[in-house]
Amino acid sequence: MKKRLVDVAVNTKTVLAFLWITLMFLYAYCDILSLYRPGQVQAMLGGKMGFLAATQGSLLGASVLMIVPTLMIPVNVLAPAPAARIADIAFGALYFLVTVGNIVSETWAYYLLFGAIELIIALAICVKAIRWPAIANGE
Repeated sequence: MKKRLVDVAVNTKTVLAFLWITLMFLYAYCDILSLYRPGQVQAMLGGKMGFLAATQGSLLGASVLMIVPTLMIPVNVLAPAPAARIADIAFGALYFLVTVGNIVSETWAYYLLFGAIELIIALAICVKAIRWPAIANGE
């Protein structure tokens, strides 16, 4: 007798938390691989962060940019659904735009691959949050 696997419905909060985890890892691994690009480490040692100078302000900005996806994991698990939904839509859209900005003049294939997947994940976050299941009042 052949057994059928059961698909179990996954809670929206859990799905969104996992999407943020995925996005965070994609950003991190892409940045790690970027260290192997010729001249990258020398530029960093020379105080450059991409096209920006490595200053307290630019490093603080980069820190905030990476802290938000990390914090969106507990937000999705612990915050009330309406607050998490708004945050997912807003930050999902922001990270979609950030990724577009990152890849707009990029020529390295690995970076474009990461960027394409990051765009899909950011879009999936927005769509999943927009389609968050709801019930009518009083039900």
